[in-house]
Amino acid sequence: MFPFMNKKRRNPFGFPDFDDFRMDFDKIEEEMQRMMQEAQKGGKFAQNSPFVYGFSMRVGPDGKPVVNEFGNVPRTNAQGKPRELEEREPLVDVINKPKEVSVIVELPGVDKHDIKLEAKGETLSVRVGTKARKYAKDIALHTKVKPESAKATYKNGVLEVTLDKIAPNVEKKREIKVE
Repeated sequence: MFPFMNKKRRNPFGFPDFDDFRMDFDKIEEEMQRMMQEAQKGGKFAQNSPFVYGFSMRVGPDGKPVVNEFGNVPRTNAQGKPRELEEREPLVDVINKPKEVSVIVELPGVDKHDIKLEAKGETLSVRVGTKARKYAKDIALHTKVKPESAKATYKNGVLEVTLDKIAPNVEKKREIKVE
């Protein structure tokens, strides 16, 4: 357990939504304990391929903490059943600006020509499928965007995609070329 997340001390930092934040940490801790037990039993995680699990945290637009997981570790779905991940979920950051949305995606070890991007409505899809690396993620942008305005650059394993925002009633779909 994380020392500052002691369940006996309720809301030590005075945040209004700290209980939600603590529950997210509890979920992450349970997942990490499950993975370690699986590895000790000689299960999937004891094999030669590495397993990746991590999370990023930020404060959402409503002021509540948002925890995003990434990696290739099997996790449970909404019904509590395990789901297998063949692809690794990359670490993603969405930066919502007044007139545009920037998405930063970490995709180490791939060539820019292997990256497939598609923007539609309020979602950006990122896919990479090579023998060495497989990444997949549908990223919620929380605002409608113009797919034709998309600009994407890839340098040193980091993909940055910028899209202009649009009025809520227009929706288009377009593949994006990575430069």
